[in-house]
Amino acid sequence: MKRYLLSLTALFVTLTIVAQPSWVKKATKAVFTLKTFTADGTLLASSTGFFVAADGVAVSSYAPFRGASRAVIIDAAGKELPVVSMLGANETYDVAKFRVDVKKPQVLTLSVAQPGQQVWMLPYHEVRQVPQGVVRKAEQFNGHYDYYTVAIVMPDNSVGAPLLNDAGDVVGIMQQAMSSVDTLSYAVSALYADSLRITGLSINDPALRAVNIKKALPADYSQAQLTVYLAASQLDSASYAQLIDDFIAQYPDEADGYIYRAQLATTGRHYDAADRDMATAIDVAKQPDDAHYSYSRLIHQKLVTAPADDYAPWTFQLAQQEAERAYAINPLPVYRQQQANVLFADKQYQQACAIYEELTATPLRSADLFVDAARCKVLMADTLGQLAMLDSAVATFSRPYLKEASPYILARAQAREAAGRHREAVVDFNDYEQLNKAQLNDYFYYIRYQSELNGRLYQQALNDISQAVELNPRNEFYYSEKASLEVRVGYYDQAIETAQACIRLMPDFSDGYLFLGVAQCLKGQTAEGVKNLQRAHDLGDEQAADLIKKYAK
Repeated sequence: MKRYLLSLTALFVTLTIVAQPSWVKKATKAVFTLKTFTADGTLLASSTGFFVAADGVAVSSYAPFRGASRAVIIDAAGKELPVVSMLGANETYDVAKFRVDVKKPQVLTLSVAQPGQQVWMLPYHEVRQVPQGVVRKAEQFNGHYDYYTVAIVMPDNSVGAPLLNDAGDVVGIMQQAMSSVDTLSYAVSALYADSLRITGLSINDPALRAVNIKKALPADYSQAQLTVYLAASQLDSASYAQLIDDFIAQYPDEADGYIYRAQLATTGRHYDAADRDMATAIDVAKQPDDAHYSYSRLIHQKLVTAPADDYAPWTFQLAQQEAERAYAINPLPVYRQQQANVLFADKQYQQACAIYEELTATPLRSADLFVDAARCKVLMADTLGQLAMLDSAVATFSRPYLKEASPYILARAQAREAAGRHREAVVDFNDYEQLNKAQLNDYFYYIRYQSELNGRLYQQALNDISQAVELNPRNEFYYSEKASLEVRVGYYDQAIETAQACIRLMPDFSDGYLFLGVAQCLKGQTAEGVKNLQRAHDLGDEQAADLIKKYAK
């Protein structure tokens, strides 16, 4: 009997050894506990995770990261290590990928499983009780990844734990069970979790935006550039500055990072730092012409926007030299345009204008170039030249005009009006109105009214000043202008009504009484008219005195 019991004991030990895969002890070293914290240090959540790459890349469930400002892992040796950056996240499948500050971690190999295959779940520090189960179902998602249904009971605190096949390769990451007694559990493909990547557009990913831990830059350089570009309008200044430092650390031999940082330093008025970064950018640039061009633009920007800041090394001369160096290396029209921009800012209008006109014969030809040349002509007191340039700007568009032409049409309208070409200005204002009718305000109708008035187009002028009044009925000046014009064209009854409306709106505004008095006098209501003219005079209108003398006789 004793021998029989010993045999049973030996058989039990043999079965236990068989049931405990040989890879468990080694694989356990790759598994850790993840803990996340809020900004004030409060523990937010915990989960299980594991390493998938020798450079500290790990995966776990996503849920603990939502709202987290800091995260750490506790490895198999009980050592606490920080999570340094997020590498990807998906809330739908509750997986996250991140990097831990660790050297040479034990990693798990990734694989797949088939229905009917035996699998083991490896919770953190549960080597003696490794749950074993069978894959019941493998459903594909996202094209070629599997979502597993597994006949296995999950121990507590095992969400995020690896699910391994008989070779010790990870096939899935355990998901939250339906209940603590459910005999069916679920796992999402570990290959899917490892496929998560940061791209240039990840800055807009809602799952990643909900995590306050630093996000890694994309490994692809062009995608990293896109991240920096988008971040400029989305991150606060401190976070954006840190992102640029990270960009430089990741791409130290690329000029862009130093240019970004120089731009940020210039905004903060740290010109010495900006100058040093631009020197480095030119040094490492694979396209030095672009770096010289960026340097010229940076100096030009500072001199135009912050001229009072004393930084002697940056001058218009240096900005011009840098633009010339860029053009000497690579004769792109845009570098020539930068020379013109610097000359214009330095008030060398004739030289700037010559370059702008020169560039209209290049692929850079545009309405904006003609407008730039027109600005030079204005400052050179060349009205005819200004109008010629604006004619060319509008001529870059053809009828029927699209809305893109409207700023140039408006610019020409205003220039024509200033040059005394009132009726030509009205034609441009009419074209502008057709392109922007839904967005026009009272001021537009007032400025067109002035051109029409000066061009003796009285009915159109009266229509426009009436429209201005309708759009802004609280502006007493419009009533005054309308009443004045109505008097001028002999609409005395309308002038009286308009002037009275002006007085009701602003009882102390002399113009209302002035035009009311004139209209009444012209209509034959002299006594009443003179009284209103006297009221205008009492309110400070000097021209009323002469009118009183004229009509009181």
